[in-house]
Amino acid sequence: LRFGKKPIRRPYLITRANFLACHNFSFIEKYNMLDNLQEGGVFLLTSEFDAGTVWSKLPGRVQKQIIDRKFRFYVVDAIGIAQGIGLGPRINTIMQTAFFKISRVIDDKLAIDSIKYAIKKTYGKKGEAIVAKNIESIEKGLAGVQEVKVPAKPTNPIEPIKAVPDNAPEFVKTVTAVILMQEGETVPVSRMPVDGVWPSGTTKYEKRNIAVQIPVWNPATCIQCHRCSLICPHGVIRPKAYDPKYLKNAPPTFKSTDAKSKELAGLKYTLQVAPEDCTGCGVCVQYCPTKGKGDAIVMKPQTPLRESEAKNWEFFLSIPDTDPKYFNYSTVKGSQFIRPLFEFSGACAGCGETPYVKLVSQLFGDRALITNATGCSSIYGGNLPTTPYTTRADGRGPTWNNSLFEDCAEGAYGMRLAIDKFNEYAKELCAKIMADGTCSPELKQVLGEIVIADQSTPEAVEMQRRRIDSARSGLATCSCASCNELLTVIDHLVKKSVWAVGGDGWAYDIGYGGLDHVLAAGRNVNVLVLDTEVYSNTGGQSSKATPMGAVAKFAASGKPTMKKDMGMIAMSYGIIYVAKVALGANQAQTVKAFMEAENYNGPSLILCYSNCINQGYDMINGNEQQKRAVESGHWPLYRYNPDLAAQGKNPFQLDSKDPTLPLTEYVYNENRYKMLQRSNPEVSKRLVEQAQKVINERFKALKQLASSGS
Repeated sequence: LRFGKKPIRRPYLITRANFLACHNFSFIEKYNMLDNLQEGGVFLLTSEFDAGTVWSKLPGRVQKQIIDRKFRFYVVDAIGIAQGIGLGPRINTIMQTAFFKISRVIDDKLAIDSIKYAIKKTYGKKGEAIVAKNIESIEKGLAGVQEVKVPAKPTNPIEPIKAVPDNAPEFVKTVTAVILMQEGETVPVSRMPVDGVWPSGTTKYEKRNIAVQIPVWNPATCIQCHRCSLICPHGVIRPKAYDPKYLKNAPPTFKSTDAKSKELAGLKYTLQVAPEDCTGCGVCVQYCPTKGKGDAIVMKPQTPLRESEAKNWEFFLSIPDTDPKYFNYSTVKGSQFIRPLFEFSGACAGCGETPYVKLVSQLFGDRALITNATGCSSIYGGNLPTTPYTTRADGRGPTWNNSLFEDCAEGAYGMRLAIDKFNEYAKELCAKIMADGTCSPELKQVLGEIVIADQSTPEAVEMQRRRIDSARSGLATCSCASCNELLTVIDHLVKKSVWAVGGDGWAYDIGYGGLDHVLAAGRNVNVLVLDTEVYSNTGGQSSKATPMGAVAKFAASGKPTMKKDMGMIAMSYGIIYVAKVALGANQAQTVKAFMEAENYNGPSLILCYSNCINQGYDMINGNEQQKRAVESGHWPLYRYNPDLAAQGKNPFQLDSKDPTLPLTEYVYNENRYKMLQRSNPEVSKRLVEQAQKVINERFKALKQLASSGS
């Protein structure tokens, strides 16, 4: 920001600032925060540590900068103040107030009056409670600012910034780390990969440390249900069951207990959090079934736990993954024993989309080919310099592609056609080899087994891979042209899982024509729609998924039409597997739908209710709001499986009970509806009442479908 007595119209960057504020304590550990602050300038730091203790917590290089350049140093516990008031992590008003108090660029009273006016203007539509909380934060912010007495010399070791851990690969240390420190312009072109290939699985080296609080596990009260792991947006809380022998060299603070289920008898169990990767969203705690009845996980300050829990996390990773013989992949509990191949993304804290993507990576990630529509899922999925998609210990992991916004489904269709052609060609080569008199009988036998192998379960897929590994040695020693050619395509005899992933802006709107074409083509393509009911990535514009009565950009007076019913449209073809799911309402139904969609040898469409900050409420309550959406009938859960119709059964299964909540108890928990209720209550009432009637009619139609014959 610039201040002057006359309007300032120059667009240049500020490289010599009088005042600099840091809004997250962890930033001073990994960025050169103070570089652009001129000598004698003011440094304001958000800190849980008061003026008497904060100095000892600063890195030595930061202490030296403050001393050498004669900075005035202030702290304010903005996060503590905001949480105490009920603003959660929203500290902008507090930091703005602190700025005007310290800088005195204008008269204090004028500044505070102007802030209060801006609050009423900005937040007035969101209700008096929000306005009151922000006004209260001004008074507490003024009182909370403390000046720090700066010692004559540093008291901590002066060490350079370490952006990534010592165990990071060389490329991550020399390129990724520099970009993470916001110094990417200093990376020479010679360090860039000449073929454009960028390493995957690099988010694990980022260690953002942005969480103020992290979940802490209580082994005594945990029921080992794994709901927390499944719902975690960032893949930072994970369970393992393992042989007790692996605890031999455990850190002193590492927690474990006996595994509780019958099939895990004799094993130890740990639920571990990655403290440096957690965003502190609190969703896991909010969704835990023991909340208020034992509190198996609770949120506690991250800073005191960071070092010990980081060691625990590293030890946890060294323990072998739970043996698949102990669990069922297609259950909530079993699915979470599988290491996610999508982890530590940069999605918003509490994101409702990423748990679904993570689940795909757990169930099918070792053989998944993903095309991704441009949007939130492409930003947190493929943004440089770090990548959340990763691999198993054997190097297998998802293939990921992002092209244009509108052609995601077509990209997946192309992948499927190519895979099917390679598979067909590989089988033709196998037939030639088995008919050739020069190839060994052992090779012919294993190729015969490969061609007809069942691959309907993860265990069967792994068995197929072992057969292929066995066949490779025989193919490599044979000199015939068919054997040499088969070596180049034999991996396509392993079942592949093709997914088109994107948001409602793509699926309902801009990419709908292509999506409809691909679904109608009848090929084995899975479509995952992360439905936030708005264009999330570009700032909250209305889409055809936006519900009636909701306010969004281009629907400022409330959307006057109903949400497009993608599920019913797709079911009308009769050949498409269709499911409507909501993790916050029914985790078991979600996992079942994913497994059924992937096992169906044809197109599938899974519509996933995804809570989003654009809907206008605290994301810690996202899963509770998902539940309300289902209970009100706004988001009915169901599955339509054409395989059942082929068996003479009803293909439609309604997984929701009759609505138990009036629509008003769902919608008016969200600002996108409340804004219209406050600005134009009559219109809001009319639209919500109209939506309620349509929802009732649609649910009645779904019940009729469920009760009808095949």
